[in-house]
Amino acid sequence: MLGRVNHIAIAVPILNEAAAIYRDTLGARISQPQSLPEHGVTVVFVELENTKIELLEPLDDTSPIAAFLERNPSGGIHHICYETRDITAAAEKLKATGARILGDGSPKIGAHGNPVIFLHPKDFNGTLIELEEV
Repeated sequence: MLGRVNHIAIAVPILNEAAAIYRDTLGARISQPQSLPEHGVTVVFVELENTKIELLEPLDDTSPIAAFLERNPSGGIHHICYETRDITAAAEKLKATGARILGDGSPKIGAHGNPVIFLHPKDFNGTLIELEEV
């Protein structure tokens, strides 16, 4: 079911400042900002040789990232995303084992234009997991 790590997401209070740290201090390539209203965030990707870091900023106060930043004002690791070949089959297998899929359980389109689902952190040792079909 699991493929490689696609990205690690970090919630940040100010996206352009966080991107500048990765670009100017660490010398990383940074993608253009992308607004994802369905997910309540604006994202940029720090493009590394072997994976990506996704920096997330809330679009508004109703974003799940806004709630995360209330608890973690400086930001922090929000989730890890793994690739999967068949999101529907993965979701069915997970549901059969009792794992909880967040939202209505249906895949949404993520930042890469692919279907994604999020798995409840209480079912995975406190880690929010995103699965992305590739």
